[in-house]
Amino acid sequence: MYQISEIKITPEVTIREALRIIDTGAMKIAIVVDDDGKLIGTLTDGDIRRGLLKGMDLDNPIREIYNHQPVSVSITDPKEKIIELAISRRVYQIPVVDEAGRVIRLAEIDQLIQQEKHPNTVVLMAGGLGSRLRPLTDHTPKPMLPIGGKPILETVIGRFSKQGFSKFVISLNYKGDIIRNYFGNGHSMGVDISYIDENQRMGTAGALGLLEKEPDESFFVMNGDILTLVNFESLMDFHTRNASDATMCIREYGMEVPYGVVRLNKENIISIEEKPIQQFYVNAGIYVLTPETLNLIPRGLPMDMTGLFEKAVEKGMTTLSFPIREFWLDIGKPEDYERANLDYNRLFHE
Repeated sequence: MYQISEIKITPEVTIREALRIIDTGAMKIAIVVDDDGKLIGTLTDGDIRRGLLKGMDLDNPIREIYNHQPVSVSITDPKEKIIELAISRRVYQIPVVDEAGRVIRLAEIDQLIQQEKHPNTVVLMAGGLGSRLRPLTDHTPKPMLPIGGKPILETVIGRFSKQGFSKFVISLNYKGDIIRNYFGNGHSMGVDISYIDENQRMGTAGALGLLEKEPDESFFVMNGDILTLVNFESLMDFHTRNASDATMCIREYGMEVPYGVVRLNKENIISIEEKPIQQFYVNAGIYVLTPETLNLIPRGLPMDMTGLFEKAVEKGMTTLSFPIREFWLDIGKPEDYERANLDYNRLFHE
């Protein structure tokens, strides 16, 4: 496995040194970065050959011959978008950058096309009462409400499966038999599904204490009533690369104050801002945890995910946030359900 640091070079590197890096590296490409590690170009054997044909010397720096307009993708871009871009631009490797423009890795198109299989378990919480969606949930558990002609939970499983995740555990409570009877062992969808039965309400984290077998590697936990286009592979990559113990997806949320906000210095009015919007980050109901975090959960007692993260912070464990900028919708109210049905055909193409 290559290390991205091995193929990073600066514009001042000589053609000779760049050629050595390209020839000895597994990727046959060099990534040109500035002093902050931000992507500014790429260099291939073809770029070097064209430079030499123009009379460049091997001891000249590469600044005049590298590609100054590289194709790149964000760490949150879905696989389908990367493949489509690669085909349209006729490239086989694309640098993946973070929000600051720093190169994280290379996306290899051959590997993306061959669907990589991941061993990570996905735990889906599907035991909620869905009280705010009554009467729709009087006879149907919320994750089974149809959107786009199929249950919400089926779309969730399909999104994970499309990205190479096939091991699922579904936590059941309210009308759980409907879910179990519909999905069975999951083989009809090409995945493996087992179940947790919550005889009492355990909370998102407490239900994890009921797992029959603890996962061997980091695993997902997600509410089963969320529609999202988040890239789960990128989320797991972020969690693993940063050695996180517990990663929480967060979503920016704006709340308008319905009045003019008066700012004071003692009794003096400094300014008046009419109906300002306050911005917050909120819990998006999607998590990645290491097996070690399960030791923080009291067996047989209710615990929500907020409590688990608070314990992890107290223990000095690494707890990180992963901002979601893609489509995300928690289907908790009738208007959310209506919006999901309107957006589905436009956004989801399973």
